Amino acid sequence: MSRPDIHLFTAATMNGYKPVIFLEEAGVPYDLTFLDFSKWEQKASDYMKLNPNGRIPTIVDRSNGDFAVFESGAILWYLAEKYGAFLPEDPKAKSETLQWLMFQMGGIGPMMGQAMYFQRIAAPNGNEEPFSIKRYVDETRRLLEVLDTRLAGRDWLAGGTYTIADMATYPWARAFPWAKVSVDGLDNLKAWFDRIDARPAVQKALTIPKAQPQFWDAAADDSLFAAENAARFSSDVKPT
Repeated sequence: MSRPDIHLFTAATMNGYKPVIFLEEAGVPYDLTFLDFSKWEQKASDYMKLNPNGRIPTIVDRSNGDFAVFESGAILWYLAEKYGAFLPEDPKAKSETLQWLMFQMGGIGPMMGQAMYFQRIAAPNGNEEPFSIKRYVDETRRLLEVLDTRLAGRDWLAGGTYTIADMATYPWARAFPWAKVSVDGLDNLKAWFDRIDARPAVQKALTIPKAQPQFWDAAADDSLFAAENAARFSSDVKPT
């Protein structure tokens, strides 16, 4: 029996869900390897030959000479080109899609990631930094307002259709409860959440390799998970 072309290495994080969303939406078969951060599997020598940054996700395309692709945005772009899906062919629409993909990669992800880090890892480990928390929460809110403005009068971020820009942005922006950022008044953004929430392939993807309802649901009991998460990354917190 032949193996799928795509072998995905990932974990249950905002970046880690992105390629799963694409593969599930496109109906592409794939093999999956879950990397356990608690065992530092993302730093194993064999894995770092595929991803020199020692992060997730990474794909290996067996049909293309075991070609490895790391960085979640680059993976989505590669898969979209390979399968001719979720990336418009029209040059302007394609550029527009890639602009919003880069907006996520350069803005939404890093800023929300820092908002999460200072509140969910640094503070529980004794490094409460109100200035840093406010800085990144405020900037995240500003970026979500940019998304809300963009979504006024349109269903999707770019190209007039559902694209890899939506797939990349959704796992981060939708995790506003975990980042402790308000989306009050951002009705266009919330309607976009509702549209993507209603997609069965997305909901399936958010359970692979593991469901993390604490990220998305403000009503979820996150006390145990939050404590475990803070403890797992405690070594990342540098003493002041």
